[in-house]
Amino acid sequence: MLANLATILAPAVERGYAVACFNVFGWEDARAVVDAAGELGAPVVLAANLSFRQFMPLEVIAVMLRRLAEDASVPVCVHLDHCYEIPEALRAIDAGFTSVMYDGSQLPLDDNIAGTREIARHAHAADCSVEAEIGSVPYAEGRDHIKTELTRVEDAARLAAEGSADALAISIGNVHRLAAPRATIDFALLARIEAVVRTPLVIHGTSGIHEGDITRLARTRVTKFNIGTVLRQAFGRSLRETLGRHPERFDRLEIMGEVMPGVRHTAAHMIRLLGWNEELRAARATAPAH
Repeated sequence: MLANLATILAPAVERGYAVACFNVFGWEDARAVVDAAGELGAPVVLAANLSFRQFMPLEVIAVMLRRLAEDASVPVCVHLDHCYEIPEALRAIDAGFTSVMYDGSQLPLDDNIAGTREIARHAHAADCSVEAEIGSVPYAEGRDHIKTELTRVEDAARLAAEGSADALAISIGNVHRLAAPRATIDFALLARIEAVVRTPLVIHGTSGIHEGDITRLARTRVTKFNIGTVLRQAFGRSLRETLGRHPERFDRLEIMGEVMPGVRHTAAHMIRLLGWNEELRAARATAPAH
């Protein structure tokens, strides 16, 4: 069932778990993520990052992911990840995304607030949610223009109060695109942010965080985790194993049929790691429909 980010995150805040947001790059991996979420009875977010949007038109992505969400047995949010330009965010809202991330983290704070607020006005009128970023989460590789800057507590408080965002991405030692867990999370900084910000918090760069720290973070006000690298690694491993066993194969559908269970397994593991369990599944199944 199609949902926006605010609707998906509200129960997570109340019940002490977090929602997985997976960067996907086509029908097959998006289908694998939705299948994993459906098997667990868990909500999930499908995200289109900049690389995917450069490969496939925004409007095509919206139609494809919305169809998966509408047909799913669980709440699925269709999310635009790291959008730096206001016109593109507005275009995504009009195309049918149910959540957009306006990343004004490279801008002065006043400009970040103004841009977030402008997008939020348009988004909320369309029942679409908005995520903002304060501080700047660096990249381990690529995107060299993105700065490294921990979130300042007073800046987070201002953006949360003035930007009208439904979720706030923060920088507390997390790093995009780490191939192995080695990020050092500043839990003291997170506690200071939590003390003044009631907006649900977001962590990017989940793949680079040790699993014990992910579990600890998921018990805080961090209620959305963006996950990309570990899913791509699962795809790569499964693809190499499949072609290694069957070097004669050339049919894409046949190959993908064997590759995607590995992706689905990884997605399910990450959903559970964020605190989703059978008790929550049972509670969601018996909750009245909205």
